[in-house]
Amino acid sequence: MSLNPPPAAAMAAIDAASVDAAITSRLSARAFLPQPVPRATLEHLLEVAARAPSGTNTQPWKVYVLQGQSRDTLVAQCCAAHDALRADPSLAAQYREEYDYYPEKWVSPYIDRRRENGWSLYGLLGITKGDKDKMHAQHQRNFKFFDAPVGLMFTLDKVMGRGSLVDYGMFLQNIMVAARGHGLHTCPQAAWNGFAKIILPHIGAAENEMLVCGMALGYADPADPVNGFHTPRETVASFTHWLE
Repeated sequence: MSLNPPPAAAMAAIDAASVDAAITSRLSARAFLPQPVPRATLEHLLEVAARAPSGTNTQPWKVYVLQGQSRDTLVAQCCAAHDALRADPSLAAQYREEYDYYPEKWVSPYIDRRRENGWSLYGLLGITKGDKDKMHAQHQRNFKFFDAPVGLMFTLDKVMGRGSLVDYGMFLQNIMVAARGHGLHTCPQAAWNGFAKIILPHIGAAENEMLVCGMALGYADPADPVNGFHTPRETVASFTHWLE
């Protein structure tokens, strides 16, 4: 076996394959094992993710890591609020997102993709249209971090502009891709946003902070069928215009 290092071109190919694999193997895992994630690993992922670009290097992200009792207490509070909302829909006025993640009016092709996503997932789980109890239970899995041992909450200073949300997206993607390199999976969650009034005081956020989203992080349960759900993607030809 040769001890000579591979040529630069070969190393570039290896690196490219690793990056591609981390990106393409990422999925929104919805079932996790209880196996803990070492703090050193979490710190490393956040350090790597912080290399994300941001406008004039503002680095607008702020992260809260929930584990153990802090995680469990928040889960209990938000699950109770979720149940209360189902029992009394008028309570929805108390739980409003600070920014519009989804459009006020859905149009094609976005509504079509949304429906396909929802019904494909429910079909895999054996949830039929009209089965409100099972739908509610599955939606509440969000507020249990899908049993992941690590919950992340991300906030943004309200003084920042909408461009900071673009920066934030790149930071979040860095976390998710870096996690794959360590055998971990994630699930980014906008579902938490409506419960910001519960979450922000719990994590000790300041009054100038708004909730961007949450994220579940841990080792995915390979035996759970829900993790076999892979969302389709449009072809490059369908969303790309080549100009010469």
